[in-house]
Amino acid sequence: MADYAIGDVQGCADALEELLAVIDFNPQHDCLWFAGDLVARGSDSLGVLRRVKALGDNCARVVLGNHDLHLIACFYGYSPVKKKDKTANILSAPDGEELIRWLRSRPLFLDIAHQNAVISHAGIPPCWNLNQARNLSAEVSQVLQNDQQLHQFLNGMYGNSPALWHEQLRGTKRWRVITNYLTRMRLCDFAGELEFSHKEGLDNLPEGYYPWFNLPNPSLKNTRILFGHWAALEGNGPQAPIIALDGGCVWGGKLLAYRLDDGQFFSATQACTDCGLE
Repeated sequence: MADYAIGDVQGCADALEELLAVIDFNPQHDCLWFAGDLVARGSDSLGVLRRVKALGDNCARVVLGNHDLHLIACFYGYSPVKKKDKTANILSAPDGEELIRWLRSRPLFLDIAHQNAVISHAGIPPCWNLNQARNLSAEVSQVLQNDQQLHQFLNGMYGNSPALWHEQLRGTKRWRVITNYLTRMRLCDFAGELEFSHKEGLDNLPEGYYPWFNLPNPSLKNTRILFGHWAALEGNGPQAPIIALDGGCVWGGKLLAYRLDDGQFFSATQACTDCGLE
């Protein structure tokens, strides 16, 4: 039995199938931990959702990414599908509503306790400890699964403000900043204030802002933190125990899997080459 953490699939169904073959995935014995963004720019987001959902929770666990949340918002009419996304067929699929409800039941943070690891799409901000990340993620998960609160959440989900966590925040502002930390974060300052404009690698950073994983957070030092989202890193950059999983498959890079049992990386050679950066 082995545990594999997999980076952003982004609808690259063929690359996912190749990666599962490379790791010799056995659903009877192995467990996959997906870092979010199952959907968006790749050619078969619908196929990816169906494939991962069909594996069942016993061998496929998923945290939500920003593109997954955007798809949920599109389904309920709070945003149009982006021009470069290839997800419109999900909205009209006969099992579309079932897939969206399944996505809504996915968390933003997961413990992998037996591997001394946790996973979220974008990471853990320096202004939170791990217990805060667990508890605040659970707040948003409860909202996503509540049919009444869901619409309030989606109506206020988009935006960059507030950019800094305060315990006194309530309602949509509180949910938005929690969601932004866990699904959109790349850079922040020492206080934890987010910076959203930088999407490239580790060079030419805005003054006063740093990769979240380079800022001190004593609560993280003894736990492996698995994250995706930052495609420009191509799986490189942080030092253990911080593990970057997004190899930029949808941008012509590689879909990555990290075996938690021994720290070995695996990759698919197949990549999406017809998507392009924003």
